[in-house]
Amino acid sequence: MSSGLSEMPETVIPDEIPAGADAPGLRDLAVPGCDLHIAAMPPERAGLPPAVFVHGLGGSTQNWALLMERLAGDVDGHAVDLPGFGQSPPPDDADLSVTAHMRAVVDYLELAGRGPVHLFGNSLGGAVATRLAALRPDLVRTLTLISPALPELPPQRTALPTGLLAVPGIPAAFTRLTRNQPVEQQTEGLLDLCYGDPGQIDAERRRQLVDEYQRRMALPYTMDVLARTARGIVRAYTERGPQTLWRQAEQVTAPVLLVYGLRDKLVSYRMARRAGLAFRDSRLLVLPEAGHVAMMEYPELVAGQFRELLAGVARVAAQP
Repeated sequence: MSSGLSEMPETVIPDEIPAGADAPGLRDLAVPGCDLHIAAMPPERAGLPPAVFVHGLGGSTQNWALLMERLAGDVDGHAVDLPGFGQSPPPDDADLSVTAHMRAVVDYLELAGRGPVHLFGNSLGGAVATRLAALRPDLVRTLTLISPALPELPPQRTALPTGLLAVPGIPAAFTRLTRNQPVEQQTEGLLDLCYGDPGQIDAERRRQLVDEYQRRMALPYTMDVLARTARGIVRAYTERGPQTLWRQAEQVTAPVLLVYGLRDKLVSYRMARRAGLAFRDSRLLVLPEAGHVAMMEYPELVAGQFRELLAGVARVAAQP
């Protein structure tokens, strides 16, 4: 299954396309301390507003391919591989906190001259996008958050194994335990965790996911990146004072679309109400059958709700 994602402009450096990747046009963009991989979806016509898509823990630009296809007539979309994920190498300083990931996205937006953008974030990417929208409102037109990783204490029980990645020694133990486990079985475990109904994934897409998981786990830094990023999320969850993610959510002035799945095993739907109260200009989409990655499970519904957000923003702008 081809995603239709295409090449970035000539100002960036071509890179080899990984086998099984959704995007036949990934490119590098050097930002301070890291090279970021970007995937672009050719807009259906010139002049569409820019959009940027930020994935979650362990994800990549591929997570956004289906949604970006459906929004090609609405936005000029670019997806970013955060430092250490997808095709982006780890940062030089090994800082993988939520704030460091946010800085990388800000650096990309400024170097590429793409702001203000319609900003999308899933899970970890939702936390990154929230912090960015609060601290750099000049770079954000609208904010779409799909199961954002905003502090949930205590987390739901099914999310605890992911949180354990932050504990020293656990990633190494996980590597030892799964060393002889077939990659297909390991991938199925992740799909069960992230999807509301993994049975809906077709055979070709499943093969691509297995190939990508195998490629990622063969990299020497994968588990260290996961562990460091998980620790960054835990630190963000336990922060206090005006810089907490919930306080920053209250500072966001851009219109916000919140998307939650009732079958989400990582971000509980109970957080939808708190998020709706925190973001001053928000609307909510609840998908009863969706899990943690609604943009992959129900891209048509998410795209339709985003178009309604755009229409609402346009109506407000047209008012005298």
